[in-house]
Amino acid sequence: MAKILIADDSDAIRLVLKDILSIGEHEIIGEATDGAEAVDFYKQYNPQVLLLDLAMPKKDGFTVVREVMAYDPTAKIILITASDDQKVIQQCLDGGASSYISKPFDFNGVLESIKSLI
Repeated sequence: MAKILIADDSDAIRLVLKDILSIGEHEIIGEATDGAEAVDFYKQYNPQVLLLDLAMPKKDGFTVVREVMAYDPTAKIILITASDDQKVIQQCLDGGASSYISKPFDFNGVLESIKSLI
C-alpha cells in the first residue's frame, strides 16, 4: 500500500483514480486541482507517489516536476496525460518523472505503474 497524492484538474479523472487506488488498497492522502496545489500538497503531505496530470492550470506538469524534484530529488512521479506530445513527456521524464500513463488508462496499468515504483 502506498500513500498517494492525486493532482488532476478533472473531477471525473480524480474520481476514477480514487476508485482504482482504493481497490488496489492504496491510501489517497490528498487531491490537488491545479499545479500550484500539487507542489504545495507534495511538500505538506510527502506522498510516496504523485500521480500528476501533465496539463493543469496555474502550473503545468513540467513545472510541477521541476519544483517537486528540486524539493525532493527522490520523488516518485507518474505523469497522467491525454497528450501524445512525446517531446513534453520526455522533458518531464528527463526532469525526474518516473513514468507516464496515457489517458484513457486502464485499471491494471495504473496499479502496475505504482507497484513498480514502491
